[in-house]
Amino acid sequence: MKKAIKWTAIIGGGFIVLVIAALLIIPMFVDIQKYKPEIEKKVAEATGRPFNLGGDLSLSLFPWAGISLSDLHLGNPSGFTEKDFVTIKSFEVRIKLLPLISKDIQVKRFILKGPRIVLERLKDGKGNWEGIGKQSGKPAPTPAKEVKRPSKKKPGMGLPIKSLAVGEFAITEGNVLWIDQAKGERKEVSDITLRLKDVSFDRPIHLALSANLDGKPLSLEGTVGPLGKEPGKGIIPLDIVIKVLKQLNISLKGKLTDPADKLRFDLALKVSPFSPRKLMEALGQPFPVKTTDPKALNSVALKLNLKGDPQNISASDGVLDLDDSKLTFSVRAKEFSKPDVKFDLNLDKIDVDRYLPPPSEKKPEQAEKKAAAPAPEKKKTDYTPLRKLVLEGTIKAGEIKAHGAKIQNINMKITGKNGLFRLDPLALNLYQGDMSSKGTFDVRQDIPKSNMELRIKQVQVGPLLRDLMKKDFIEGTVKADVDIRMAGDDADRIKRTLNGKGDLLFNDGAIVGIDLAGMVRNVKATFGLAEKGAKKPRTDFSELHAPFTIKNGLVHTPQTSMKSPLFRVLVAGDAHLVKESLDFRVEPKVVTTIKGQGDTKQRSGIMVPVLISGTFSEPKFRPDLEGMLKKGIEEGISDPSKLKDIFKSGGKEKGESKDSKEEVKGLLKGLFGK
Repeated sequence: MKKAIKWTAIIGGGFIVLVIAALLIIPMFVDIQKYKPEIEKKVAEATGRPFNLGGDLSLSLFPWAGISLSDLHLGNPSGFTEKDFVTIKSFEVRIKLLPLISKDIQVKRFILKGPRIVLERLKDGKGNWEGIGKQSGKPAPTPAKEVKRPSKKKPGMGLPIKSLAVGEFAITEGNVLWIDQAKGERKEVSDITLRLKDVSFDRPIHLALSANLDGKPLSLEGTVGPLGKEPGKGIIPLDIVIKVLKQLNISLKGKLTDPADKLRFDLALKVSPFSPRKLMEALGQPFPVKTTDPKALNSVALKLNLKGDPQNISASDGVLDLDDSKLTFSVRAKEFSKPDVKFDLNLDKIDVDRYLPPPSEKKPEQAEKKAAAPAPEKKKTDYTPLRKLVLEGTIKAGEIKAHGAKIQNINMKITGKNGLFRLDPLALNLYQGDMSSKGTFDVRQDIPKSNMELRIKQVQVGPLLRDLMKKDFIEGTVKADVDIRMAGDDADRIKRTLNGKGDLLFNDGAIVGIDLAGMVRNVKATFGLAEKGAKKPRTDFSELHAPFTIKNGLVHTPQTSMKSPLFRVLVAGDAHLVKESLDFRVEPKVVTTIKGQGDTKQRSGIMVPVLISGTFSEPKFRPDLEGMLKKGIEEGISDPSKLKDIFKSGGKEKGESKDSKEEVKGLLKGLFGK
């Protein structure tokens, strides 16, 4: 028995010695260089591209199994400007053989030097990366269908590796070139270097990646792992910092869980303060956004916590700093095929006007020509994504300036499901008053429908209009109740389907730009009842009340009234939003006292009706001759010949004051934003 064991050991040992000797001696006597033509031929056939190994090819088997090569070229098809698709200056890999028996991988070195990849697209859209592996001639035979057999692999087996250790891993002098002949673009990422240290399953892997984008530095540094005994399963820590052009620093820290199976992540993202303008300048690119304030978008910072999986994601404790504004937020989204989104935004302040495009520099004639050009046919809007969306969110803001107007203490809640979205409430403060609103937006059908209820209390309308519209045509405090509904998603259809009602009440204000009292005095002078006085472009009032209804774009006021110490005005008629036409009758009445508004006994004067017609942009005014004559007789004018001049005018603008006409016309333009 002892002899058997002895001889077995001798034979086994001798066999191992012979194997080791063979591994050492074979590479010395085998000329691997003579196989280069055959290798080049096989690779060329497999890729369908010319392939060449210009340098030496070497092989070693013990104690390290390794291969090294140099001057590798994989060519491009004809028609491309660059000769080669891929080139490699040199490549070397060495792996220890004996540990492989026990599934222990020990890599002495993995060195790739000077890899260069050229990605090129022709004018016809064809790319040089397309068609690799396709061979000319007969098509490859269809492989026979394999009978699927139950896998013997047990769940959770992972990689068939017990341990991994890499001594040196480096990719240096890399280069990626992008050429787009259609767009005339040429971009290059050069000096690509990737180094890994402490590569193993049980220690964090240190990585360092650097490159130059068109000569501008980029870098990524950090640690990944430990990967664990079963890479891709369990918890994998991350701690990475990305640096771009010495302008932008991004850090990502946290963990990945089961990335090879059911990926979950819990990460903290931080973008250190940087200037987007300086970043684009460092890239040598023009800033893509034109803003009214050239200093806007000069400072941005972000931090948030990301948590979730490929189907659900949440961002919490988010803080976005944008110039002088700070936004705190949280967002949660799930079921991306039918998005379910919930958000909470809280903004301290922002001046939106800084970020809007600067005013157009086009001349009025150019703008008119552009407006006269026929508008392209609008494509039908697909609201399917909105019908799938489930939405719930709140928005709060301390102070917002937009289009010159300032609003404070905004509180808004939005909900939506199955294509029906609700805004309830919307509350804010503006110009010493407050506004509240609620409404719906319904896209359950092809034509969207919406409605809104608006309530305004004690808002100073003068400063609001001056800031918002840069117009000054009315002052006072306003109270408003408006309910409207509409359908469609373009201006014409919305105007045709606009319906609703409203009530506007202005107190202790003035109509600016028109002097109704002066106009009345001028008419009285025409009848010899008073002397002409100096015009004053302002009409003070104690109350202006304007109830109205809207039916299919036709705005009707049955009796808009204005009360003033010197006169009363009643207005009735229509404004057609679709045709942009006017049809109003204005009746001012002279008052001889400035006593209280309830005093009727001491009033006297002549009713002077005025008819307003025409369009929003070109309103026309004329006296109502029939009404003037009737009221004149009622008021006791004994000499109708004093109406002679007015009758001769035929009711046209001849008898009216040109200045007064321009004042009223300007007022209407202000009201309708023309």
